[in-house]
Amino acid sequence: MLKVENLSKVYQIKDGRVEALKGVSFTTRDGEILGIVGKSGSGKSTLMKILRGVETFDSGRIEIDGLVITPESDPETVARQRQVTAIHLQRDFGLWTESALKNVAKRIHSRKTGYETIPTKYDHEYEEVMSEAMEYLKVVGLEKKAKQLATILSGGEKQRLLIARQLAKKPKLLLLDEPATMACPATKQEVLDAIKNVNRKLGITTIVVSHLPEVHRYLAERLIWLDRGEIQDDGEPGEVLDRFLSLLGEADPLVPRRDAPPAIRIVGLRKRNYLVGTGEILKIEDLNLEIREGEITSLIGASGSGKTTLLKIIQGIAKPDEGAVFYRLGDGWVDMVEYSRERMEVRRNLGIMYQEFALMPRETILEQIGYKMGVKGQDVIDHARSVAEELGISDKLLDVIYTLTDMTEEEAKGVLDKLGLTTGIFGELFPRFPATEARRYAEPIFKVLDLDISVLDKYPHQLSGGEKVRASLALILASNPNILILDEPFGDIDPITLREVSNAIKRINAEFENTILLVSHHVDFVREISHRAVLIDGGAILSDSDPEEVCDLFISRCDAAYLKDAPKKTAGKA
Repeated sequence: MLKVENLSKVYQIKDGRVEALKGVSFTTRDGEILGIVGKSGSGKSTLMKILRGVETFDSGRIEIDGLVITPESDPETVARQRQVTAIHLQRDFGLWTESALKNVAKRIHSRKTGYETIPTKYDHEYEEVMSEAMEYLKVVGLEKKAKQLATILSGGEKQRLLIARQLAKKPKLLLLDEPATMACPATKQEVLDAIKNVNRKLGITTIVVSHLPEVHRYLAERLIWLDRGEIQDDGEPGEVLDRFLSLLGEADPLVPRRDAPPAIRIVGLRKRNYLVGTGEILKIEDLNLEIREGEITSLIGASGSGKTTLLKIIQGIAKPDEGAVFYRLGDGWVDMVEYSRERMEVRRNLGIMYQEFALMPRETILEQIGYKMGVKGQDVIDHARSVAEELGISDKLLDVIYTLTDMTEEEAKGVLDKLGLTTGIFGELFPRFPATEARRYAEPIFKVLDLDISVLDKYPHQLSGGEKVRASLALILASNPNILILDEPFGDIDPITLREVSNAIKRINAEFENTILLVSHHVDFVREISHRAVLIDGGAILSDSDPEEVCDLFISRCDAAYLKDAPKKTAGKA
């Protein structure tokens, strides 16, 4: 059905060339689920884009259901390639603000019209289109959600609706790039079961790219291991995974932290979030928690359990309805919920890394460290207060502006717009450090992170996946923060790179004795890296104990079949 022969692709970049694919050849059987695994940067996503027809290639040949595509193919052939293929990307949530049924119906009708509309009820084809749309919803298990607005579906339901929309194209080849990787186990199970059902009922040849070995064990009938643009192995999933995971480095030991005093105290927290259109309420009621000094504490829980809301309150970005979040500052405590002059000093000692961590593409790592030190370095608050006074900015407004430096770029811009300010205010209040000083501060951090010092002078596109993650950690460490808050930033990297990151975080903890608060859905990662795990469910603490015990409870509550036979990879405990 699919034949790929000697496929090659080279990217020309400013400082040279990158061979993304080197003579890749393979075939699939009709109706087969083929898995592809490999380290970050191995060429997996490039291959998927070429198969979809949205990326050119330099040499080779592709045949899909009799359609032959070469580098010399005309636009009509490539357009036909896009018609017979469909792709679902992990982070794609492009849905219409209409019912789930109408979202699928629009895609069905576009086969005829070329654009997404729905025939009127008086049109002779209306019932036919709606009936077909319902069939696709049944295949992905969403028939009971047919009339619900797509935008208020859960994360797993949205993922399944997107798959249904792809099926509505009637593709010959379904491409799934990291399906539900960032989701919690229960949500991931929904998506994986939908993929299995699609394959069983419709018999569509499917290619699944995933970094997660357990996903391939559950889904794939055959597995290809791609490395540096070349196929290293092709065969039975379990055997290929064993060979791939043999590259996994040893886990560094986790330095024990016993009888540590609290660094953060959450007291009597209450918060209600109303989910518009569903009538559902997230309730955090009288939540009390201590994060101990020097420990790595992981928060885990299903999607919608309250982890993100709790973390935003702990960061001082969201405000609870009641309660306090105290941070130790010297011999005293500062409440992050209420304004005080000391709150900026607490924030200066925070390093925050989000799920969508992003390096600035047009600046070297050294330049970005200089910026981060300008925001979080020693004495920056006194300088900012002096400049703010000259600009007529009150201390309370300065506190708000400083809070924005710990938000995502999109969130910060939204608040700045409301304040009538631009991002230029950051440069006025917090000028970046000179390159010489930034380099001096960065060198010992790079040593701990096992990063070559040459990375300082590189741009993000010149780094491997693991280097990008560790460079991002170097940014938040540049000001030597006491507390690191890591909000699921490592969910979609391969297990070999993840082991490197895990070891880097353990070295950070051992060297600098930082208090680290981590949110993750990845139970093996939590087991390996944590001194302690806290399971959040329905806005309440369900369990607070040893990571092994808490993770086992979490998995049992998720009822995630794909994890049942996955081997535990716990290691590195001292």
